[in-house]
Amino acid sequence: MATMNPRDLPRAAPARLRRRPAGPVEALPDGLHPVLRRVYAARGVSGPDELSLGLSSLLPVSTLDGIGPATDVLAAHVERGSRILVVGDFDADGATSSALVLRQLARLGHANCAMRVPDRLRHGYGLTPALVAELADERADLLVTVDNGVSAFAGIEAAQALGIEVLVTDHHLPADSLPDCAAHVNPNLPGAGFGSRALAGVGVAFYLMASLTRELERRRGRRLPAVADLLDLVALGTVADLVPLDRNNRILVQEGLRRARGHAATTGFMALARVAGCRLDELAARHLGHQIAPRLNAAGRIDDMAVGIRCLLTDDPAEALALAGELDRLNRERRELEVRMRGEALAAVRNLRIAEGDLPPGVTLFDGGWHAGVVGLVAARMKDRLHRPVVAFAPANGDELRGSARSITGLHVRDALEAVASRHPGLIERFGGHAMAAGLTLKRASLRRFADAFADEVGRLLSPAQMQNVLETDGALAAHEITLDTARAIELGGPWGQAFPEPVFDNEFDVVESRAVGDRHLKLWLRAAAATPPVEAIAFGYFDEPEARRPDAGARLTLAYRLQCSAFGGTPHAELLVEQVVLPA
Repeated sequence: MATMNPRDLPRAAPARLRRRPAGPVEALPDGLHPVLRRVYAARGVSGPDELSLGLSSLLPVSTLDGIGPATDVLAAHVERGSRILVVGDFDADGATSSALVLRQLARLGHANCAMRVPDRLRHGYGLTPALVAELADERADLLVTVDNGVSAFAGIEAAQALGIEVLVTDHHLPADSLPDCAAHVNPNLPGAGFGSRALAGVGVAFYLMASLTRELERRRGRRLPAVADLLDLVALGTVADLVPLDRNNRILVQEGLRRARGHAATTGFMALARVAGCRLDELAARHLGHQIAPRLNAAGRIDDMAVGIRCLLTDDPAEALALAGELDRLNRERRELEVRMRGEALAAVRNLRIAEGDLPPGVTLFDGGWHAGVVGLVAARMKDRLHRPVVAFAPANGDELRGSARSITGLHVRDALEAVASRHPGLIERFGGHAMAAGLTLKRASLRRFADAFADEVGRLLSPAQMQNVLETDGALAAHEITLDTARAIELGGPWGQAFPEPVFDNEFDVVESRAVGDRHLKLWLRAAAATPPVEAIAFGYFDEPEARRPDAGARLTLAYRLQCSAFGGTPHAELLVEQVVLPA
């Protein structure tokens, strides 16, 4: 695709700031930092019990749907010494799930197990017949799927034809029926009564291994190693998969972070944190999502996720660091691919606007040179820029295209794909996913039909107002609240994440000084009120927009920002992480 002048590319529309409705704070503890009280209330926290994030508050293991039969199946195979194969997925949730199951089986004394991860291009997603065919020589007695399997009808049938039992652990939404297998564990099964449908795949795996450990303790009459020792893996996979952080998931993430901060995490986790430049004693959920998870995910995107799983399995610090270094290299390669593909996607959007006059409600993008492992990132970036659902496709096997969909608030993208498949039988070969992200496969000849059908379906489900770029904030901070103390209170008040967002505030500031950092970023020194000391701010990627201009000293501007602790320069201080800059006209 030809290189374009950046000024010809579509600009990101500035977000309209909208303040979250304030909630009642009376029921929250008086001892909380006043800013935290306001933030919690705006997120619907109605009492101190909801802020209790100890393991004792976790939803009972026995209440997860399907856990009893699945435990019986797995315990029987462990007691017989069966050959067990764990079949994972090629993302961070799948990798952490695989590592957790294999580690805990080994800690329970079961050594006759191994893992297999499908190749994104050769096998496709999950337990497919193509993958099962390659497992025949393994002589497995039991396949345990993690983070996949709820829709693997053909793969499970192929495994059973070889005399292999299949135990499915998954969290994805099922179709109208379930594959026939030994057992299913999934909080989203039809009629499920578990108190959290938001468990990630690694959360489901954690619950199953906790139940197995308890059952083997009963049978053997002694204490066994607790799977809670592996909660750093649960925290990483949960944050990486962008599942809603309801209270149950917040407990899992908080406990995993607590172990990591106490240097009690697995060896591979600590190695990944080190190459990512994270300080364990200051680790927060955002570090998992933005620094550690991308390095783990890079293996599954452009190479083999087995590299990432091996990093999480080893207890040898030198081997873990070497594997983490390889993942860091793959992540740099992934970033280069993503930058190129994102530029091509922007050009494609511009051409779409020229051809059609305006963007459709749902945007479909494809380039023959794109990498199937990176299209999800491109779809996510373009969704953020265009504020409408986006599906990005890359070539797969033969005449197939493999796509990743990303959605916006208000549209359940997997349900939208199901509606397209229902209205247009045979158009989509395969699909699956969540509310905000999904994957699908098409024949190349069907791309145009799919683009039209997807746009029509999104147009039925979303109003124009829902496709406006709106940034929700928690209102303004008083000048005396923009401090390191407040930043630390917010940091400790997490974990923050999907559906429990980190606070974003909006204030007017006077610019004391500003300068460019590198080619892309804007550094600011700002004053919130007269006679107050300046506060530092950083706007990453500010100059990516062609018409971005540096504000002059003395200018007054409005910022939407996150308040965070920074130790850059050696002395801890408060810093504003800028989400949006509103310059004077």
